[in-house]
Amino acid sequence: MSRILSCCRVTLCVAFLMLPAALGLAAPAIMPVDEVKTGMQGIAKTVVAGTKIDEFGVEVLGVMKNKGPSGDLILVRTYGDVIDRTGGIAQGMSGSPVYIDGKLVGAIAYGWPFADHKVGMVTPIADMLKLWDNAGQDHAQAPVQEAEETDASEDGGAVTESTPLMASGFGEQTLAMLTDKLRPFKLVPYAVGEAPDAANYAPLEPGSAVGVQLVRGDVSLGALGTVTYVENNKVLAFGHPFLKKGPSNYFMTSAYVFTTVSGLESSFKVGTTGQAVGMINQDRGAGIAGEVDRFPGIIPLRIIIEDKNQGVAKDMEAQVIQDEQLSPILATAAVANAIEKTTDRIGPGTARVSFELSARNMPGEVFKRDNLFYSPGQIGEQAVSEFYELMALLASNQFQAVDIMDVKVNVTIDSERRTASIMEARPSTTVAKPGDTIDITVTLKPYRGETITRKVPFTIPKEQPAGPLTLEIRGGGTVPLTQLLMGKQQGGEGEVLKQLLYKLKTRTFTDMLKEMADRDRNNDIVVEVLDINLGELPGKPPKTGSVRPGAAPKPNPGADKKARQPLGMGGDKNVAQVNKGRISTDYIIDSDTQVLVNVEKPK
Repeated sequence: MSRILSCCRVTLCVAFLMLPAALGLAAPAIMPVDEVKTGMQGIAKTVVAGTKIDEFGVEVLGVMKNKGPSGDLILVRTYGDVIDRTGGIAQGMSGSPVYIDGKLVGAIAYGWPFADHKVGMVTPIADMLKLWDNAGQDHAQAPVQEAEETDASEDGGAVTESTPLMASGFGEQTLAMLTDKLRPFKLVPYAVGEAPDAANYAPLEPGSAVGVQLVRGDVSLGALGTVTYVENNKVLAFGHPFLKKGPSNYFMTSAYVFTTVSGLESSFKVGTTGQAVGMINQDRGAGIAGEVDRFPGIIPLRIIIEDKNQGVAKDMEAQVIQDEQLSPILATAAVANAIEKTTDRIGPGTARVSFELSARNMPGEVFKRDNLFYSPGQIGEQAVSEFYELMALLASNQFQAVDIMDVKVNVTIDSERRTASIMEARPSTTVAKPGDTIDITVTLKPYRGETITRKVPFTIPKEQPAGPLTLEIRGGGTVPLTQLLMGKQQGGEGEVLKQLLYKLKTRTFTDMLKEMADRDRNNDIVVEVLDINLGELPGKPPKTGSVRPGAAPKPNPGADKKARQPLGMGGDKNVAQVNKGRISTDYIIDSDTQVLVNVEKPK
């Protein structure tokens, strides 16, 4: 059998005014599916251009038992002037109500691509009405299963195609990123424009265009379908699932249709979401259900981007739905897009990023972080990496649900490459006692610049035993060579990662957030104890007091067997956090080196 194609079409938000509540229309009589007979004729309603509702003819071809995701489907042929103009059933007609003898039968929901587009299937209204029974249940979100790409020609089955998403305000590079990140959800974004200022949005009624929106503001993302049934403030639409998340949290909007295009694979509506009117709270096999004048929980974003090269700055805002899987992707895309739109370019550069987030049920309630990033490829994507990490941690943490109240992001972009390599490191003294503070003078070579020096104070641990002590000097974002060598000896990088993940799983929520807030920044010079039993390694041991970058220090035969090392990088699980010295610079430090200091017994 040919592959089934949902008639859903995704769209964008362009306005923020509130739409009046849906009109209290007289409830139509309902025709149960067992009364539907082959040969019956009726009408269906939908919008093919603007906001005006048009009608087209429907003829019943039969009832397909247990065919749909929620039960029976009614096979129909559509006809009439509207269908001739659209080329058949179009994406965006999902939810178009079908009436026979004035009785509501259901919603047009499916059609076949590369086939007769005038033939489709209707979801019975009785199955859609059950969505309102679910709406009173707990609104906790159900996890989304990763969609599998299935070829119907191989197994003879029928599957739903990916849902096209129309995106407003997104740049080309951000759209490519969204395409990649949303692929597991079978969502495909496409760029569209905004509705005309003169668009006339009426209250939602059967046949109206309706939007399901994920992001709104200076950027927006949403899906377009048709209203099937309205009762007081409750709305049914689509006739098939959007993401099939069950309890859901999407914006429900009015919608504007530019036109309906006839296509070889399938026809489709080109449209955009309009005014926010309520929320979609159910997303199941038989369709979606929502309420007018009740709105979803959101994550508010304020993004300030400064381009130093152009001397311009932009202040952008967006509202993102609260969703465990989608929120981190959508919020990060909004920030990346603000960078792309402000700089008006893609490519290399340096970015200084700071963000502040406040939330209920989050330890400390406020999280702050700043860092410096460089990328020789796409600086926009690199700049948002830690922001995405935080959003994903909060959305999917195993401890408690977090209600994000406010997010502020500041990014300064410079096309200049601000990186520096460590050329040499020397301690102020090669002999010290436990508890002494020494200065490590670090020589840096900025990219295409003159060498500079920085001093990093470091305190010898009070419990440090007498003998040679290896100090690691590195950039905050650099993984030391010695740790990589250690990983190879202890079973490879996989073993080191396994132990790191073990520590991550056993930490508290507070510990996880504190680790991220306090972790070394890319522009830090870090000095820490690295007295690791590496065994026999290639190369000659360095001289005490100065080590060339990347050289492996000779292990101390008399060192404590419980070697100290950076937290979370292999070794004994009971090893405590080591002392650390750290200063910030204006450069991303991209290398490491080591120095040796002899520790004497205190007199």
